[in-house]
Amino acid sequence: MSTDSLTRRGYLAAAIRADGRPVTTEHAVQLLDGSPYAAGRNTVRKQLGGLAKDGALTSTDINGRRVYVPNTPEGSA
Repeated sequence: MSTDSLTRRGYLAAAIRADGRPVTTEHAVQLLDGSPYAAGRNTVRKQLGGLAKDGALTSTDINGRRVYVPNTPEGSA
């Protein structure tokens, strides 16, 4: 994944899609660790909220924890 034209939000969305499973804020922070976009929990929480607002992720609560699931483009399996 090239970081030349990506923002933190774009990088995070791509990392979540590549990971292929629902993510919590903690897991998203781990996905960004070691990348040029590493950030703390509060920043990542805001990025996840923005991705959900933009329609890239769906947020839900599982066992009292906020979880984000990537949305699949229409027509893909």
